[in-house]
Amino acid sequence: MSKRQSEPEISRPVPPASLLPGSEDLLIYTHLVPAPEVGAWVQDTILSTDGPLHNPDHAHLLDADLCFLWASSAFAKQARTVVGQAEQVMFRAGGWQKARQEQQMREWFGYVPSFIITLAADYCAQCSDAEFCALVEHELYHIAHALDEFGAPKFDKEGNPRLMLRGHDVEEFIGVVKRYGASKEVSRMVEAAKHSPEVGNINIARACGTCLLRAA
Repeated sequence: MSKRQSEPEISRPVPPASLLPGSEDLLIYTHLVPAPEVGAWVQDTILSTDGPLHNPDHAHLLDADLCFLWASSAFAKQARTVVGQAEQVMFRAGGWQKARQEQQMREWFGYVPSFIITLAADYCAQCSDAEFCALVEHELYHIAHALDEFGAPKFDKEGNPRLMLRGHDVEEFIGVVKRYGASKEVSRMVEAAKHSPEVGNINIARACGTCLLRAA
């Protein structure tokens, strides 16, 4: 038997039909529903050491307090279409506002999780398997293992990794590209790197908001 014949099929989770185009309610507002099947698939397929798509870069997430949501549609931000988002659950309100937000979390998940990853159902229903896996791993890379002042991984009193949300970085690009290939954006970055810079580094730093904050 060939290797291809002996390997088990990997069936990725798909959004519920109620979130896909065709529902009149979806034309009025965006629906969000819990996606525990995505969390289970991520644990078994990517995080587990014997998973068929295991990635050791995400070892700190094996038992992480992480939940998933389906959103019926993507949204636009800064002229870009957002199809996935990782966030650390924090309530910046008090009183009934906080109570309302906590209630929503408990109704969805049974408790208030530390992190949530939301995926656009309309995109995930039609993208390829590789595109889906790349999207999920892209969001996983945003949840990093926090480091102490010496650069060593931090753990809580129970020995669990302390997690933090991070922005895009080189490691995220490397991890996703190694596994799923370069996106159009990364391909353009590689092509640009082949040529001499058009603007000096000092000028780039002056035009970068993050660099300005660090220099303040």
